[in-house]
Amino acid sequence: MIPAGLHAPRPERMADAVGTEMPFPGALGRGLKIAVIDSGVNLEHPHIVAETRQVALGDAGYAGDDLLGHGTAVMAAIQEKAPEAKYYAVKLFGSSLRTTANRLLEAIEWAIGNEMDLVNLSLGTPNFEHLAEMERLVGRAREAGTLLVAARHAAYRPVLPGSLQGVLAVDVDWQLPRHSYRAAVDDRGIFFYASGYPRPLPGLPPGRNLNGISFAVANLTGIAARCCERLPNRFVEAVCEALAGTNPS
Repeated sequence: MIPAGLHAPRPERMADAVGTEMPFPGALGRGLKIAVIDSGVNLEHPHIVAETRQVALGDAGYAGDDLLGHGTAVMAAIQEKAPEAKYYAVKLFGSSLRTTANRLLEAIEWAIGNEMDLVNLSLGTPNFEHLAEMERLVGRAREAGTLLVAARHAAYRPVLPGSLQGVLAVDVDWQLPRHSYRAAVDDRGIFFYASGYPRPLPGLPPGRNLNGISFAVANLTGIAARCCERLPNRFVEAVCEALAGTNPS
């Protein structure tokens, strides 16, 4: 299993961006539980502003401490948009942004079993040998009411689980502001583009900071949390329609 490309190629633009300010005004992710499956979190980082718990899987390392900074930056991008949700930093990566597909499956199982409302997957595997197991988990997530938000591609290659029907799929658009997004459609339904930039760090140019599809997924997860706060039906189809503006109620 590999992370879904920290530096992704620029896709072609397909539609106009939705909005120029923070979508779903007044919504802050209240009442939601969000799992961020990544490299853990640095709870002392000033961008970590919401209630956040650390979850370590197996031998991923001591507690959920973030040895890489990637999980912290992903978490920060989501919390910026939905600071009143409850967060669970599920540590998948240890000393590098690499792990196995089986570990990814274990992490998703944890999120479903612990009744997460949303799961941020700023990653993916191009190994389609695990297709059947991933499809089973996506089905289980749907039945449990857990919304998976995942990378659709890594360097133009489809990855699991983000390329599967039943997942809120995200690609990167470098022209979008971090608080915006846009919808597109393929043969599996609606998917989304979002900005590939995290929250800025003082004195660090955006191009030198972490960036890529990982943060497009995180930015969209934060926006989806705002959307879900007021959405009684949180099946992926209803969330996608509400985000796309075809079902704003």
